[in-house]
Amino acid sequence: MSEVFEGYERQYCELSANLSRKCYSASAITDSEQKRQKFSDINSGIDEADVLIRKMDLEARSLQPGVKASLLAKLREYKADLNKLKKEFKRISSPNAHDELLESGIADIHSVSAEQRDRLSMSVERLNQSSERIKESRRTVLETEELGISILEDLHQQRQTLLHAHNKLYDVDSAIDKSKKVLTTMSRRITKNKWIVISIIVALVLAIILILYYKISHG
Repeated sequence: MSEVFEGYERQYCELSANLSRKCYSASAITDSEQKRQKFSDINSGIDEADVLIRKMDLEARSLQPGVKASLLAKLREYKADLNKLKKEFKRISSPNAHDELLESGIADIHSVSAEQRDRLSMSVERLNQSSERIKESRRTVLETEELGISILEDLHQQRQTLLHAHNKLYDVDSAIDKSKKVLTTMSRRITKNKWIVISIIVALVLAIILILYYKISHG
């Protein structure tokens, strides 16, 4: 899920829960000035909630189709929740709200209070769910970071192993080059000695021939 969307979602859930509490408490205020101030705060909060809904909508539509579909479905629930909140605010802020409550009777008052408590409970539950998702996302990020660090450490160890092996190969190559030089020198010496031996043998043969010739000719 998009971290940007989760941030907007958390803000909306906190704001929705706060607005639900304010609507619930506003219906019990009798002082007109306090009620007017409370209504002003609620109205500003609803405007802010509208902005967050639009931001979530834009962010959801910019994501991949699979993720986008699930986020838009969740967003429809938030829009419905906000519409209920707007209706509730409109009802309690209407000029005849107090008279309507008196006319509707005690049973209706209890029903309204129960509805407000349900909305508040739902908002808090969604806020908790959002918090859990954020915690899960953070936990996943931390696990991913740990896995990444572990992979980097493994790669570093493998690199060190390869460098060590490369150094060993370099040493072997150096030894082979030295051996080649020694063998080449030995081969040259053997060749040189071979020609010396041949020369000596030829000289001895010629000497023997000359001696034999001398004996025969003076015999």
